[in-house]
Amino acid sequence: MKSTMRAILFQSPGHIRLLDGLPVPEPREGEVLIQCTHAGLCGTNMGPYLGEGRWSKTAWPAPPGWMGHENVGIIVSSRYSEWPTGTFVLAQAADYNGFVEFFTAKPAAMARLPADARDPGAFLLAQPLATILRALAKTEPATHQRCAVVGQGPIGLMFTYLLRRAGADQVIAIDRVPWRLEWSRRFGATHVVDASASDTVEEVRRLTDGKMVDVCVEAGSTPQALITAAHLPRRAGRLFAFGVPHDDLQPFPWYHTVTNETRIITSHGPGCLDYFQTAVNMMADGCEQLADLVTPRVPWDQAAEAFANYADPARAKGSLKTTLLF
Repeated sequence: MKSTMRAILFQSPGHIRLLDGLPVPEPREGEVLIQCTHAGLCGTNMGPYLGEGRWSKTAWPAPPGWMGHENVGIIVSSRYSEWPTGTFVLAQAADYNGFVEFFTAKPAAMARLPADARDPGAFLLAQPLATILRALAKTEPATHQRCAVVGQGPIGLMFTYLLRRAGADQVIAIDRVPWRLEWSRRFGATHVVDASASDTVEEVRRLTDGKMVDVCVEAGSTPQALITAAHLPRRAGRLFAFGVPHDDLQPFPWYHTVTNETRIITSHGPGCLDYFQTAVNMMADGCEQLADLVTPRVPWDQAAEAFANYADPARAKGSLKTTLLF
């Protein structure tokens, strides 16, 4: 096994640097050492990467590997007998620094991949899928209901896919990037709305015959996405505020939300680890289409371009769950 490793360093807002020759960490008792083969970029990385909002006071440069948390790899050293070397896993780094070639992890933050997996990298998507499964478990099913999903990046597309498979009568996909809406249709959307070309609230009103939606998911992680999403639920409908905001304080239509008696649901944090294995099993047993979202897959030495494209999807058609190959 190698004695040194590669890593990605957030040098300053909007700039990363590739490192080599860093020491490989040693697993502690009850931990394993994983050699990363695939590391995914996430919308939650964009605030830190750009130094926006609450991350504007980051002490640059950030620690190597900072904020990486979507990883697939192989166990190369183990201090936990039930997780032997040679096992392919979905894992979250113990100290949330997964943009590295080697990292340690604890069993609670891992899931076994199928032994016969032809494409282990596809299971990278099980990490964000687990966060969605946890969110959906917080409320009643969407069967026979009208739904809208604001934001059609990887998270929004997975919500669109799962809501439709769960029996929603209507799933309206909304985004400002037109090419993403082509994917929305592929993933089950009954209607799409180009938010860059129409009044989203009025278009949803038209598509629902004035009823508005029972459930609206905000997966855009921008202030405007959340404001738009807040105006889409019917009276006493549900709003999933799922996108991670970049600021502690930002505008929100509280008067409308309160008088509409909208039920707000949030979901964030390590509780998704409880759904890791379920998400892997779902992808292996009937939800194989989700693997199409793991694109593009780029060598780690092209990481700077990958982050820049992820931050501006309008210029990178077809770029969804961008994945770095270590």
